[in-house]
Amino acid sequence: MRVSVPTIPDAVLRTAQRQAKVSPAFAADRVARFLTRGNVAVITGAGVSVDSGIRAYRGTKGAYLNPNYKPIFYHELMDPTLRGAGFRQRYWLRSFLGYPPVRDAQPNPTHFALAALQFSSVVPHIITQNVDGLHHKAISHVWDESRRAEGILELHGTLHKVTCSHGHSIDRQTFQNMLGDANPQWKVYAAELERTKARPRTNPDGDVVLPEGTRYDQFVVPECPACLLENRRNSMLKPEVIFFGESIPSEVRDRSFDIINQHERLLVIGTTLSTFSAFRLVKHAVERRKPVLVLNVGPTRAHDFAGINIVDIPAGRIIRDVVRQVLGSEVQRNQVVSKMLESGMVKTPPDDDDDPTPRPTGL
Repeated sequence: MRVSVPTIPDAVLRTAQRQAKVSPAFAADRVARFLTRGNVAVITGAGVSVDSGIRAYRGTKGAYLNPNYKPIFYHELMDPTLRGAGFRQRYWLRSFLGYPPVRDAQPNPTHFALAALQFSSVVPHIITQNVDGLHHKAISHVWDESRRAEGILELHGTLHKVTCSHGHSIDRQTFQNMLGDANPQWKVYAAELERTKARPRTNPDGDVVLPEGTRYDQFVVPECPACLLENRRNSMLKPEVIFFGESIPSEVRDRSFDIINQHERLLVIGTTLSTFSAFRLVKHAVERRKPVLVLNVGPTRAHDFAGINIVDIPAGRIIRDVVRQVLGSEVQRNQVVSKMLESGMVKTPPDDDDDPTPRPTGL
């Protein structure tokens, strides 16, 4: 099976003209005017979570920050043969070390600003490509789980749940504890990483980079507890995220299109739209002549669309000012909104191992 990692086409990377530099004040005004009428759907990507300490996949030139990034594909992870068992050992060892930084990450000002827009009904729905759960964290103090599930669609799933090949679900932290108990030496190693804060480089999906020569074949992947109760041994487990080569569930796909159809406008934040699942939603909005604004640093897959508004500036630099302009006096009247606009930590990832000059393949 031939499956490739989605990216921005080389032709776009070669020809995309970097947008003219604009001042934060000009950018904030432009985005605020776009949002003022309300009934706006929002699509977010990995760039939104960078200020929470979670790396983006791609840099300002649209190529992978880690040029050696080699994800595990769905057909590899769920292969029932011994070869698949090896892929699962590799994945779960790396995820065992990489999950804590994602689990412990906190919403940044962009998450809270978008939560304020949701709470104020300017942005009824957010479609996020991120699997970190930070949009949920940002609004969980005022929206319960069912309300969050209605207002936030996790297009690519969530890292905080695990599912076995027979459909049983396990809380990710529960499975994290199971992994540690089954691999005491790695549990000690992980605790030492926590103590010294010497965590390995983590990707947005919780995967980490480990040195060449790491032994994966001795890592024990626990069996599904629910399957054991059914007299079945099964260690074919995966996080509830959409892997490369895996199809998005039809109900999620259909709901994502319904959200675009229900709203008058579409705001895209912090994504290159390299994955087709998000790109096709923007294409769908354009085909229905809905206004679209992209707030992102660097080229995106949508740069070739005629009529799309593009603001090339980090969302975190302007988003609080945008919300204040859109909501006006409500910011002062509404304590929930006011508190949201004062909330959020900024903890950008270190620059180690980033390719300073990513480029299209073949150049």
